[in-house]
Amino acid sequence: MNRMKDMTKVLLLIMVSLMLMIGCTRDTEGSVTIADQYGLAYAPLQIAKLQQLIEKRVPDAQVNWVQMANTAAIREAMVSGRVDVGFGAIPPFLIGWDHGMDWKIATGLSRSPLGLVTLDPELQSLRDFSAEDRIALPQPGSIQHMLLSMAAEEQLGSADALDTRIITLSHPDGVSALLSGSIQAHFTSPPYLFTELEQPGAHMLVSGTEAFGEPFSFIVGYASRACYDSKQKLYRACIEAVQEAVTFIEEHPGEAAQLLSQVYEMDQELILKYLTAEGMVYDTQVLGIRKFSEFMHSRGYIEEEPRSLEELFWD
Repeated sequence: MNRMKDMTKVLLLIMVSLMLMIGCTRDTEGSVTIADQYGLAYAPLQIAKLQQLIEKRVPDAQVNWVQMANTAAIREAMVSGRVDVGFGAIPPFLIGWDHGMDWKIATGLSRSPLGLVTLDPELQSLRDFSAEDRIALPQPGSIQHMLLSMAAEEQLGSADALDTRIITLSHPDGVSALLSGSIQAHFTSPPYLFTELEQPGAHMLVSGTEAFGEPFSFIVGYASRACYDSKQKLYRACIEAVQEAVTFIEEHPGEAAQLLSQVYEMDQELILKYLTAEGMVYDTQVLGIRKFSEFMHSRGYIEEEPRSLEELFWD
């Protein structure tokens, strides 16, 4: 685990140095680049994109959307100035903040079921993993990694007990690897979580709620200082667009499912089922950040703990 942390620190220090040299995004004040990732947790962003909710507020804006495999890729893109606003989980944000990245949380986006799924009947608890078994998740330091660490500490007595079994895969690749039998377990989110649990013999070894012990935000949005300072109109438009999209999904789930079926290439009724599944909540609140920061600091994933939550938020 120490080697993994050291490599992460070196890479982040390099990226932060680049950020200091570049100073701000290369885009003009009339454009904004937003990065998201895979999964239904990002559904409000897809609605905002399809309905052009940012452009509705800033008609002459150039809005660029990019999809990335994990928050490490988003961090790198924000450091290099290619992305203004990124969406991902709290733990990777805290790692970047701990290493000096000049970014803060702008909004919450969603809460979601998360879980470690296996098809292997021999695996009934975390104690059953052998040295050869492999667990896929998006990246070291991801929310899935932190939840797995919390569960490992509770069940195995050590937060890093399963770190040597971890491999990095995007959610779609993780599903393929699990179904093909090339990995033994996958820590994932909807719709991939639901797809896996529908397979014969599939079962969940640990859920995110069990590991964390209380509600938490899965996805939040963070903005660079360059965006916040130099693109206030667009920054505000992004936040308002997220809120409008969240409200739209809540008030018009059928219409939302119709739109999202095109994006996710899934049947509209299935999308609606997933959107309204227990635990799927679209919400601009940010929950759980204090508990994540305390855990990550005490186990050495971050060196500094925020003195107050206010220093992690733009507003």
